[in-house]
Amino acid sequence: MALELFGTSGCHLCEAAEAYVAEALRRVPITFELALIEIADDPDLMEAFGLQIPVLRCDERQLNWPFTANDVVLFLSADHAEPHHL
Repeated sequence: MALELFGTSGCHLCEAAEAYVAEALRRVPITFELALIEIADDPDLMEAFGLQIPVLRCDERQLNWPFTANDVVLFLSADHAEPHHL
């Protein structure tokens, strides 16, 4: 299953989010493929996420910062049919 983490290089919050996601992925029984999305490379992504990063997205669901590894585990374990916003 695809998982996207939107952020930018040099962002300490994005680095923390990446560490939380990595920890959460070790704790969930589902296999996810994590893609780190650099928003600075795309003006549309900068406009959409520039003030929100880091943002974690799976399918149409989105988890906004701030979040912890536990929040990510809950997000990844939740029913994918329901939107989940924090």
